[in-house]
Amino acid sequence: MNIVKAVLHEISMTLKKPFKTSLGTVTERRGLVLELHDKKGVIGLGEGVAFSEPWYTEETIDTSLIMLQKYLLPALLKEDLRHPEEAARVYGAVRGNPMAKAAVDMALWDLYARQSHKPLYELIGGTRKRALAGVAIGSQSIDDLLEQAKEAVSEGYTRVKVKIMPRYDIKPLTALRKAYPELSILADANSAYEGKEDELLAIDGLGLQMIEQPLSQKDLARHAALQKRLNTPICLDESIDSYDAAVNAIALNSCKVINIKIGRVGGLTEALKIVRLCQEHHIQVWCGGMLEFGISRAHNVALSMLPGFDIPGDLSSSSRYWEEDIAMPDVMVRSGEIEPFKGHGIGVSLNRKRLEEVTLHSFDIKK
Repeated sequence: MNIVKAVLHEISMTLKKPFKTSLGTVTERRGLVLELHDKKGVIGLGEGVAFSEPWYTEETIDTSLIMLQKYLLPALLKEDLRHPEEAARVYGAVRGNPMAKAAVDMALWDLYARQSHKPLYELIGGTRKRALAGVAIGSQSIDDLLEQAKEAVSEGYTRVKVKIMPRYDIKPLTALRKAYPELSILADANSAYEGKEDELLAIDGLGLQMIEQPLSQKDLARHAALQKRLNTPICLDESIDSYDAAVNAIALNSCKVINIKIGRVGGLTEALKIVRLCQEHHIQVWCGGMLEFGISRAHNVALSMLPGFDIPGDLSSSSRYWEEDIAMPDVMVRSGEIEPFKGHGIGVSLNRKRLEEVTLHSFDIKK
């Protein structure tokens, strides 16, 4: 692949609206943008999607920076890879840190697709004409929830994800179901019901599409026990940080659905393995989001073009979160769907002017 240089940007952008979950509220989103340059000037783009604080996973932007600068990128630049999947042997000795690894893996796949003169979604076997898009709404007052749901439905979204927590579940979900009887509603708990499983029985009769990550990340056994009590499918999110985690969850019957986030599982290489595993075991999949910038969103769109991604993913329009994104063109949802980007790789490029405006630090790592 002839990689000669890596450029890493630490950026920060303000969300249009604060995004609240049971774990915390995000108003300012830090992130990492990675460029991998080959000797002919072709650039592959990846994104580090960890948060500033370790509330979602133990990784943060700061730990990802250390891993990328000190370990992953120097090791990568010493190798001469022929295919993105070969990177696993380069940083296989580095334990954990899937979000840092994912930034590299994304950039490798984008570079490989651009070098191959193909769209990334075609290269990985995508056959859908459009990706299905859903919208996520943070914990709000019921009036605000209904207003945001109304806006989403008017824009063509057919699935709404609502962040829930104890004492903010049955009332908002009932109000939403009453207002939109046919709407697909996903309740995302972000592990808020550990030790409070009985409270979820109250929302089991609302016809929810699924309840996402009700219990703690490592608690696959209790998820399995809870799934036996619920008619509503359990979807695992934070619990699935690798292919091996997906194997264990399926073996224990801990869920009926898996949310695949490229940035959480270690990259596209690992995500594709999980997709194949889920297909073998008849587990539904969809693509989750991380309040990302345009680079990761474009990768998510490519993944969502694969067969089997029949549940709308967290693929909202860029303009829902940002006044101006760092990638162009924007991700745009029309009638609840997204057309794949034209062009090679992920199909977007960096908006250099906007990138400069929001960059806190940049680092060059050369071969």
